[in-house]
Amino acid sequence: MLNVHELSAKDFIGLSPAAATELAARVLAHFGEQSRQIQSQAQAIEFKDAKIQSIMFELRRLKAWRFDAKTERMNAEQRQLFEETLAADQADLEAQLAALKAASKEAGDTTDANTRRQPKRQALPDHLKRVEHHHEPENTTCGCGQAMVRIGEDVSERLDIIPAQFFVHRHIRGKWACKCCQTLVQEPVEPQIVDKGMPTAGLVAHTTVSRFVDHLPYYRQEQINARCGIHTPRSTLASWSGQAGAALLPLYAAHREFVLSCAVVHADETPVSLLDPGAGKTKRAYIWAYARSGLDISPGVIYEFCVGRGSKYPLEFLKGWSGTLVCDGYGGYDKVMEKERRIGAGCFAHARRKFDELIKDKLSPVGTQAIQRIAALYKIESEIKSLSVQDRHAARQSSSKQLCKDLHEWLELERQRVPEGSATAKAIAYSLNRWVALTAYLDNGAVQIDNNHIENLVRPWAMGRKAWLFAGSELAGQRAAVVMSLLQSAKLHGHDPWAYLKDVLTRLPSHMNSRIEELLPHRWQPQS
Repeated sequence: MLNVHELSAKDFIGLSPAAATELAARVLAHFGEQSRQIQSQAQAIEFKDAKIQSIMFELRRLKAWRFDAKTERMNAEQRQLFEETLAADQADLEAQLAALKAASKEAGDTTDANTRRQPKRQALPDHLKRVEHHHEPENTTCGCGQAMVRIGEDVSERLDIIPAQFFVHRHIRGKWACKCCQTLVQEPVEPQIVDKGMPTAGLVAHTTVSRFVDHLPYYRQEQINARCGIHTPRSTLASWSGQAGAALLPLYAAHREFVLSCAVVHADETPVSLLDPGAGKTKRAYIWAYARSGLDISPGVIYEFCVGRGSKYPLEFLKGWSGTLVCDGYGGYDKVMEKERRIGAGCFAHARRKFDELIKDKLSPVGTQAIQRIAALYKIESEIKSLSVQDRHAARQSSSKQLCKDLHEWLELERQRVPEGSATAKAIAYSLNRWVALTAYLDNGAVQIDNNHIENLVRPWAMGRKAWLFAGSELAGQRAAVVMSLLQSAKLHGHDPWAYLKDVLTRLPSHMNSRIEELLPHRWQPQS
């Protein structure tokens, strides 16, 4: 076979014109084929580079949306719904990018030789059980015949899991009798949260936490348990949770007193669906949430299930309480402020949201300026958050008070410039009409600038209603409020909800009512 690379000028000497022409044609055809191959490879590399660039753009966009400064383009509930999709999309794109880069290197493309530094993985928690696997060479004798010396080791850790395992407690109580006195002695049965029932306090706690913290409906729990060979009908699971909720009522009452012992209380409400069997559909009910100040060293939250949203519900719940109530602009709170000695504090986050809507729709430059002014107030709050109540109050008086005064004057001036009834006028009016409440935080270092604290504590209900869809009855809604009040408060104190509830349900049957406060989330200590 002719190798054109080995041809020289001497090879053309003595050839006939026809042979020389044929040889030249073959040489040109070879170089033409080589040129086409080079052009094809160049196009493949160009396409691959474009694909990599496109994937990297998508990655940057996803990471910016996920990790950059949060804006109000989506609320917290929507952001949480897309969190899993984002993670999956990012992993998918990164896998595609890695495959393309690997293919490029195999093809000899070194245009992207610099590898990105891998982020440092967070260490696995120390409390996890470690199962060690030792890997040593079968032969530690060198090829020269000398015995090798162990000079160190490399340790890597990988996370594993064993799904929930059921096991049985067997309680064997011996019977002792005196033949002379005809007396029988036997240890009594310890009181249980489900008397004469199958489940322990741990299983009841697991069922309850799965329902009210992890938002797993009973029919899903029934399916999960069935995979382990345990038949637990959903009606049985619901019965266990019902008995647990009834047992927790005294603790709920004590927890209510604790929450309302704070001079600053946050309040909010969120709708839930309530089954209306007579009408064959659901109707709207509400969960009212009350929490101690977000700046308090001992947090706590309590929920109340109500069939309506009228002011009579917070009026009844807050009867006898006086202090500062942090809430949004809902008119139902107006009558609450008229009773007792109460001060209303507003939410700057709600006021800011009105101006953010102007920016989204590009309706007015007023929105941008207002958000910049409000951002200055939030910057001060982030800097003084760790200070004491007195120091925080002093800092607000020296810095935030003047900024609020300037903001108020600017809003009044802009209000005169914008057309009546416009979106900008409504956004400005929202803040001006609530200005006394919005600036109430300046006079009390224990009050926060907004009501985001309680809105975060209401979020579990928004997640739950998407899972279990509706409350089956008013009693079921009240029971859910009891359980979630204690479990969410336990989470605020850093307790594991299952560990807390298991211990409480174990101790409650024999615990003295006069010492019920010992089981509250802020005072609970696990038994050794």
